[in-house]
Amino acid sequence: MQAQTLPQPAPERSPMTYTALLGAFGEEVKLIEASLDGATELTLNGHRFVTGQLGQQHVVVALTGIGKTNAALTTALVMAHFQPKQVIFTGIAGGVRHDLQPGDIVIGGEVGYHDVRSVTLTMEPTRQTMHPVSFTLNPLYFTADPTLLGLAEQAVQSVDLATIPGSERPPKAIVGRILTGDEFIHSAARADAIRSEYAADAIEMEGAAVAQVCHQQGIPCLVIRSLSDRADSHAVIDLLAFLSTAATNSANVVRAVVTSL
Repeated sequence: MQAQTLPQPAPERSPMTYTALLGAFGEEVKLIEASLDGATELTLNGHRFVTGQLGQQHVVVALTGIGKTNAALTTALVMAHFQPKQVIFTGIAGGVRHDLQPGDIVIGGEVGYHDVRSVTLTMEPTRQTMHPVSFTLNPLYFTADPTLLGLAEQAVQSVDLATIPGSERPPKAIVGRILTGDEFIHSAARADAIRSEYAADAIEMEGAAVAQVCHQQGIPCLVIRSLSDRADSHAVIDLLAFLSTAATNSANVVRAVVTSL
């Protein structure tokens, strides 16, 4: 069979140069949308996007939904239509480092998966994903864009982070390792196991999927997470109790990063 390459229509290119701001939960996305000047809403393939200006930056904001597939799909749609120059993904996460608590910020110096286990064509065990075109292995951990990471480190020094009710200390921000998987972790034993095996600081369900798409497309990316729980047996209760505070902290950091670009 002879392979043929079918002609493809050129994608519609946006006249603007955008920074894409993506989030998994509606709370943090709404807070960012509320900060935009000249907000305009549009729908692509049934997905809602909001464009506007934040500081000196033209931005496009979108809700990805929960899970790796939803996050990757929305990221791909943003790239196809808006051709963003960079992507910042934000939202809540469970903290697995024992000195972290809800309200704290984890800036993803690197993000990866805790639920990928495969073998190479030579039967070597691997946790790396594979590029769908080159068939080369992606990095085990996707590192943050250095410029965005530096801006985030500076931003958290000036942002007034909200303290969760009943906390014994104000929130803090760290640069750490964030692990992604299609599993809501709500067991201290499971959280400790992931922490021990991967030296993780936080766990969530979308970040590495966004980072993988950005890596494969050569787009700078940064994942910023605000902790809503400790991924233990109280995770659901804590998430519901602290979601608003965590979302506020996350959105405030993202705004500070974007306005410093």
